Amino acid sequence: MNFSKDDILKAFYERHACKLFDDKKKIPKEDFDFLLEIGRLSPSSFGMEHWKFLVITSQDLKEKLRPVCWNQPQITTCSHLVAYLAKKSFLKNPDYYRPMYERKSDIFPDVELREKAIKRYENFVNRLDDRALACWSAKQCYIAAANMMSVAAMIGIDSCPIEGFEKDKVEEILGLDTKDYEISMFVAFGYRVNPPSKKYRLPIEQLVEYR
Repeated sequence: MNFSKDDILKAFYERHACKLFDDKKKIPKEDFDFLLEIGRLSPSSFGMEHWKFLVITSQDLKEKLRPVCWNQPQITTCSHLVAYLAKKSFLKNPDYYRPMYERKSDIFPDVELREKAIKRYENFVNRLDDRALACWSAKQCYIAAANMMSVAAMIGIDSCPIEGFEKDKVEEILGLDTKDYEISMFVAFGYRVNPPSKKYRLPIEQLVEYR
């Protein structure tokens, strides 16, 4: 699978927030597994992999979620709906974060160096209250979601990021223990019904400054 620069730009020009999917077309398992691997390989702050991908294919569950997601049709017409869950309590638990460092023997071959890195992480994360912890974790989920949406466009799969929902009600429907996880966003994946709308963006000159 080789992509030229023109291929990549074309995919980005065609990528859009798809509001209505063809509910008869389902994404092949191998293609969606590929997108999940893209999410898994995404970068994260301190390498803590703050996300959990809750993949929703149950139509019954989609129907329950739609009313608390501003009744958006992409919730129920998409092939796969992914809830990006931001980790919380794990990030302050040594049983979670220490192995994340200990696995990196090539980066931290020296125990003392590794312990300094762990101490730096602890100093950072222990300064965060519950709200700041959840916000930091959610930001990392957006990185994985963006990568998955971008790559989806490159292989002909449409997507729509969704932030419009009643958070508490969504978490109740999904049965989340909010000490451990919070919903950060949804992304709906599938195949469009309508052609993409014209893309509107500010010119590059208004967005980039060199110093």
